Amino acid sequence: MRVGIDVSPLVQTRAGTARYLRALLDRNEYERIGFPGSTRLATIVRDAVWYPLVLPREARERGVDVLHCPTFRAPFSTAMPLVVTVLDLAVLRHPGMFNQWSRRYSRFAVPRVVQAAAAVITISEFTKSEVVDVLGTTPEKVHAIPIAVEAPFTPEGPGAEGDYVLSVGTLEPRKNLARVVEAAQRAGVELRVVGAEGWGGVKVDGWVGRVSDEELAALYRGARCVVYPSLYEGFGLPVLEAMACGTPVVTSRGGATEEVGGDAVVLVDPLETTAIAAGIENALGRRDELRAKGLERAQAFSWDRVARDTWAVYEGVA
Repeated sequence: MRVGIDVSPLVQTRAGTARYLRALLDRNEYERIGFPGSTRLATIVRDAVWYPLVLPREARERGVDVLHCPTFRAPFSTAMPLVVTVLDLAVLRHPGMFNQWSRRYSRFAVPRVVQAAAAVITISEFTKSEVVDVLGTTPEKVHAIPIAVEAPFTPEGPGAEGDYVLSVGTLEPRKNLARVVEAAQRAGVELRVVGAEGWGGVKVDGWVGRVSDEELAALYRGARCVVYPSLYEGFGLPVLEAMACGTPVVTSRGGATEEVGGDAVVLVDPLETTAIAAGIENALGRRDELRAKGLERAQAFSWDRVARDTWAVYEGVA
């Protein structure tokens, strides 16, 4: 079976989407198809022209049996079965947190893409329920395949110096960073924030910027805890990365991050700054217990299993 996969996200991001795509490429054989360029113009051309018109033709010309688009940016129709991964539906649930192009494109394109797909993959049971509830997709069409982490996100290795708590994520409204900053101040701890510059005018003190995976793993290991009370996630990769590094986690109750962390993390109401501050204090007081629970829970997530289960979806639609 010849499977084509859209590799365009690799030139657009280094975040969770790119990690997901690289993990699949490392483990399965694909015909790689992509559109270059990371500028705003390239993004508009890719969304408006390449996905609906060029990608399906190129996939047909390359003789693929199944086409996989690892985000909901995908054709509206194809000659071969289409598999689409929906990482989250934040842009539909919280459109005001995104730029105008993303809002307009997603409102038009996402329902059509999901309808055109022979199968939909989500990265959590929470996001599967969102696809079913928001888009009216039949549950049988949607396959929840939780993602994973790998080296350098392990407990072994150097840790960054300092006495700090860490928050990880692009500077955007749904990461809830204003409340994280205030909660860290209330808890009397230094805050460091790692992530790319984003949108929505989000600025925070303690911002480190974007770092390599090796530097990020060292920051996880050195942190007293990781604070991740995001307002909406399709999975919440920093939660799993931190647990895999042996770092206690404070994250949002309800939704995908609770699904990922289970009883190995401290759960808080992300809308209550006092609750986040109390969560930080709770995590600091239970460091050894949470470290052990987090390391054990992280072992349940496997990229090899992700690759196998994803290939099984291809076989089911081919």
